[in-house]
Amino acid sequence: MEPRSSRRWRRKTVVVWAAIIGVILVVGLVMLILGLTVFKAKRPVTTVNSVSLRDIDVSVDVARLRVLLNVSLDANIAVNNPNRVGFHYANSTAILKYRGQDVGQVPIPAGYIGPRQTLPMNITLTLMADRLLSNSNLYRDVLSGTLPLTTFTRISGYVRILFKIHVVSYTTCDLDVDVGNRRLANQTCHYRTKL
Repeated sequence: MEPRSSRRWRRKTVVVWAAIIGVILVVGLVMLILGLTVFKAKRPVTTVNSVSLRDIDVSVDVARLRVLLNVSLDANIAVNNPNRVGFHYANSTAILKYRGQDVGQVPIPAGYIGPRQTLPMNITLTLMADRLLSNSNLYRDVLSGTLPLTTFTRISGYVRILFKIHVVSYTTCDLDVDVGNRRLANQTCHYRTKL
């Protein structure tokens, strides 16, 4: 038969370990509930605040059926992080397209957006005319007076809430450049985010 002090010591040990395990389970449960409710990952939203025509130079060589074109667009975009934790994003790119063909791009350097903050970005997209020489629609579009362009921005990153959650934000803007008046005639933007 065991002495009484040994039983008491064993009972105290069991109670202490049960209390420790109970505290660990409660803390884990609280972290899980907060992670799934208050700290739930939300989608960062990329919006285009404005797109303006910085420069456009057009000349038509009728004898050779060539169009010489130089277009620069200034875009003011903003990335809003609605999360209660920071958003880390990797090097990204904004692309300028003409009828589905990439004709210009600008890098967006990696960075960090704090919790519940919005980061404005000003980028300049320049059309690379050498990429358009083989496109037969360019001559027709310039003569019609409207040049259809599309800007595409993809920002990829993650938020860390107990573990990393990867997020990608896409923005596409369809633009019509009025060649005669040297201004933007129409602009329609679409936004999409994936968790």
